[in-house]
Amino acid sequence: MSDSNGDVDAAMLEPARRSHMARNSAIAVGIVVVALVVLLATGKTNDQRQPSAKIVGQVVPAVAGTTLDGASYDIDLHQGKWVVVNFFASWCTPCRVEQPELVKFAAEHAGSKDVEIVSVAFQDKDADVRRFFATAGGNWPVVVGDTGSTALSFGVTAVPESYVVSPTGQVVAKFEGVTAVALDSVIASYGGAAASAS
Repeated sequence: MSDSNGDVDAAMLEPARRSHMARNSAIAVGIVVVALVVLLATGKTNDQRQPSAKIVGQVVPAVAGTTLDGASYDIDLHQGKWVVVNFFASWCTPCRVEQPELVKFAAEHAGSKDVEIVSVAFQDKDADVRRFFATAGGNWPVVVGDTGSTALSFGVTAVPESYVVSPTGQVVAKFEGVTAVALDSVIASYGGAAASAS
C-alpha cells in the first residue's frame, strides 16, 4: 500500500519539478538576454574601437633606412606631405587583407602628390617582402633590414599597424588594419584632400 502511495506522491510531484525547472531556465535565459542588450548598448562602435597609442599627438619618430630597391629613405625629407607609415610582414594574414586598400589609397592620391605611403618590414626577410609586393601590389618605399628600433619607437605591438603623419610631422592617428576610406577620413578631418571620400 505504501508503495502505491509512494508512486502516487512521486507522480504528483513530477509536474511541480518540471514547472520549477522551466521557470529557472527562463530566468537564466532572461539574464543572458539582458546582459547582451546591456553589452550592445554600451559597446563601442567600429570608429570608437580604433586603438589609442601614446605616440598619437607626438612628433613622428625617425623612419629611416634602406629600402627594398636599395635606395635610402628618411621621413624627415617628406615633411609637407601626409605620410602613412605602415608596419607589416609578409607572413601576416591581416597584412595581406589590408594591402589592396593601401594600393587603392596610393592610386587615388598618385596624381595629387599630397600623400605618401612608406612600409616598414617587421621581422621579415627581404626576399619574402619582395615576393609579397610582387603578389599583392604596391610601389611605394619599403624600409627593410633591421627595423626593430623603428617599430619600438612607434610602440608597435603587432602587425599590421599604420600611423598617419600630418604634413607638420605630427602623428595624428593609428590603425590596426586600414581602409582607403578610413585613411581619407582622417586626412579630411585635418583639412587635407580626401580622394576616397569624394
